[in-house]
Amino acid sequence: MSARTAGATGGVLVTGGAGFIGCNLAHRLASEGRRVIILDNLSRAGVEQNLAWLQATHGDRIDARVADIRDAHAVRDAVSRAEAVYHLAAQVAVTTSLVDPVHDFTVNAAGTLNLLEAVRARRTPPPLVFTSTNKVYGKLPGVGFTTDGERYVPRDALLAGRGVPEAQPLDFASPYGCSKGAADQYVLDYARTYGLPCAVFRMSCIYGPHQFGTEDQGWVAHFIRRVLAGEPVTLYGDGRQVRDVLFVDDLVEALRLAVDRIGSLKGEAFNIGGGPGNAVSLHDVLERLPALTGCAVERRYDEWRPGDQPWYVSDTGRFFERTGWRPRVSAEEGLGRLCRWLTDAAAPVKPSLRVAS
Repeated sequence: MSARTAGATGGVLVTGGAGFIGCNLAHRLASEGRRVIILDNLSRAGVEQNLAWLQATHGDRIDARVADIRDAHAVRDAVSRAEAVYHLAAQVAVTTSLVDPVHDFTVNAAGTLNLLEAVRARRTPPPLVFTSTNKVYGKLPGVGFTTDGERYVPRDALLAGRGVPEAQPLDFASPYGCSKGAADQYVLDYARTYGLPCAVFRMSCIYGPHQFGTEDQGWVAHFIRRVLAGEPVTLYGDGRQVRDVLFVDDLVEALRLAVDRIGSLKGEAFNIGGGPGNAVSLHDVLERLPALTGCAVERRYDEWRPGDQPWYVSDTGRFFERTGWRPRVSAEEGLGRLCRWLTDAAAPVKPSLRVAS
């Protein structure tokens, strides 16, 4: 692809657009005929394959820029005439943040501030949606848990039935939780202080095709990849931890709605996940995999990791009330679709990349 500038072409900017969520979003946008500006430093294993797939599928609708969110000049250039901004670029793992908290902060907090300043510099600022995390709520202090079979559940039946609302007090835990939480609050404050059309998604567990999960992040895909390879799966803790898994297609629909309706959503944060209907424990997922993959599952156990929540399920009711959005893909269907994709992608052909620096 020939080098272009965003100012010359326009388009929708997706930071982290070669990543798992970003490439699914970019695919949806490009399939609608939109030009997509992808700003990604390609630092995460596997994302080159995602970007090559996007380019092979959509050609010149993909304007790829290998650059870092911490590079203020590159960010300003990408934002210069963006019609909308989806901010997904991030350091994504709690474990990595514990090893190098300075790197984690500069990417997640300072990088987000770079982007906000670039948006603020525009005469007519484009809408921006930031993907935050449920880790801003920490381990849900004040919420007691018990076990129900092979799952943790809150003692509060109402909370267990509805999930965590946005009114839950913030309690940043781990450097990752702090850096994403700081970015989350900056986005909301720039909407309040400067009037920018920004909204925040506090996301739960997202999974689906083009996810190259690791032990540190993307656990659903990581479990499946280990099982397909005939390797044991290590559970940190006792495996009763519960998450509300959300298939990536459903998240992409929510992201699109948020930009389309930013006038009524700006300055607000929304909890986005699969909700109580898609709440699964780690054991639940592993128990489904033999039937889906045809492979046996070997489990191992290790100590709990810092910042891990025994239970987290999103109350998505507020976003539903405002937009009518709700998850459509069940956990059973989504796991099957991801298993099929990972099986097909076990030895992918890698088309060449075309990037503009």
